[in-house]
Amino acid sequence: MIIDDQLKQQTLQYLQLLESEVVFTIDVDDSDASKNLEEFIKEICDLDSRLSYVKGTLERTPAFSIDRKDHEKSGVVFAGVPLGHEYNSFILALIQVSGRAPKISDELAQSIKNIQTDYHFITYASLTCHNCPDVVQALNILSILNPHISHTMIDGAVFKDEVEAKNIMAVPVVYANDEFFLNGRSSLEAIVEKLGISDNRKYDDFTQKLYDVLVIGGGPAGISSAIYAARKGIKVALVLEHFGGQVIETLGIENIIGTPYIEGESFANALEEHLRKYDNVDVLLERQAAQVQKNGAEFNVTLDNQVILKSKTVIIATGAHWRNINVPGEQEFQTKGVAYCPHCDAPLYKNKDVAVIGGGNSGMEAAIDLANVAHHVTLFERSDKFKADDILLERARNLSNVDLLTNAQTEKITGQNHVEGLDYQQNGESGKHLTVDGVFVQIGLVPNTEWLNGDSVSVKLNDHGEIMVDKYGATNIEGLYAAGDCTDSSYKQIIISMGSGATAALGAFDYLIRD
Repeated sequence: MIIDDQLKQQTLQYLQLLESEVVFTIDVDDSDASKNLEEFIKEICDLDSRLSYVKGTLERTPAFSIDRKDHEKSGVVFAGVPLGHEYNSFILALIQVSGRAPKISDELAQSIKNIQTDYHFITYASLTCHNCPDVVQALNILSILNPHISHTMIDGAVFKDEVEAKNIMAVPVVYANDEFFLNGRSSLEAIVEKLGISDNRKYDDFTQKLYDVLVIGGGPAGISSAIYAARKGIKVALVLEHFGGQVIETLGIENIIGTPYIEGESFANALEEHLRKYDNVDVLLERQAAQVQKNGAEFNVTLDNQVILKSKTVIIATGAHWRNINVPGEQEFQTKGVAYCPHCDAPLYKNKDVAVIGGGNSGMEAAIDLANVAHHVTLFERSDKFKADDILLERARNLSNVDLLTNAQTEKITGQNHVEGLDYQQNGESGKHLTVDGVFVQIGLVPNTEWLNGDSVSVKLNDHGEIMVDKYGATNIEGLYAAGDCTDSSYKQIIISMGSGATAALGAFDYLIRD
């Protein structure tokens, strides 16, 4: 049995949304992967009489296409069994192919339908990747809405030869018409813009408003700020790339008081669900702030698409990103063996040797996670002792395929077309080399404040680039607040970020009523 009883019950509920009959065309052989795929499709078809399958020839084996019966081809293909994080992608594609419209704006749908260029997209993904479904689902929508477009999702763990031939060592990676198109998380709106189709008129309603509070950032601090501001009954705008921020890249969270354990993606979904309950918050997804300027008593916030929003106060909660080790080979081999998300990319390193750079909690968690799939893991800590919690350190030490090195500093990442090893020094002795297939960098975070340079207001930063705030979350600019990992808070924790977001919102509201 491929689909367990719980998943079957959930699927039965989704299948009530089917609009018409759907036919799967499967291409299988005698391999175990093909047997699993055929069994998967059989089990799905057994759940609803409107579903059936036939055998045919597709570009890859094993694979299956999804098409409405007696209708033109949808162009949607899954190469591999879409379980794990991709099961939702499969269910959404199935329902949308049947005729149910995707939940996108009419303007965006029309923009997609107007595309006249032929595109065949291929997404290389892994079933454990939490960044992949957004991309897969977006490209499936393009394919379903426009006959000029087709899309194939490829499970990199099944099509290893193809992945290795393209030197893909981090997912998602998307090709368009056999040319590299993008890698990493992206949204439908961002992909459509990348295809050269954009219309800023959809922002007209936002640009005509004067907000009371404008929040920049979609992580725990940003969402907390927006919710606390919204609860005051004032006009709020939230500018964000995606919900969750860095939380999305956390496999498990065990330190939210009252919630013993929750996965990062689930927590991000909960943040969005909570925020959406407030109808006085305008949400601008897949957008970044490019500039903040003060014009009298108001702020002008320029977005990355040159749209300008106006607000009485602004809360910056842009979080942080992974710190680079800044050695030769790091930039050259990104997505070719240098990675930053073990939860996303671990399946690509099955039975391979990998290195983890960083001996803090993130590095130790990465080593433990990778040890489940990799042949061997070597962790490098540049100082003489590990910074990780004792419980994580003890767990890593008990793993037979994990080596923990102290006083070890990476000097260079080596290889030809992909990572093949790294040079390092230990205890001051250079010239050491380790052969590895991948390097996971986990050495902490850098605040996302570089965009404040240039023509933005002169926000005071410390030597680490963090925004300096007082106990109310206020910066040195009147009416401008900040929260979360982009600030000089002593500790970078989810629960602390949420608290600082609430503080900044309350501080901004207090400023508004006193001004």
